[in-house]
Amino acid sequence: MHPHLHTKDNIMNALDECHARGFMWKAIGMCSNLKTEVNKCLRSERLDRTAKNRELAREKRQKIKAVWAEIDANS
Repeated sequence: MHPHLHTKDNIMNALDECHARGFMWKAIGMCSNLKTEVNKCLRSERLDRTAKNRELAREKRQKIKAVWAEIDANS
């Protein structure tokens, strides 16, 4: 899993402890709040990563467009 989620006194340890209490504990929704917090954390990481990837792709597309414009100009 994500390294920062497995540090001392974090949400993943609390979720693991909740899940270790057994099936009924999970089935009646006692771990739901912890799971929601983990999902929020992972979602924010994913959004940051996709924004970064989108920007890198935009830059790469601009470079390719410039190269093709230069090729067309020299042809």
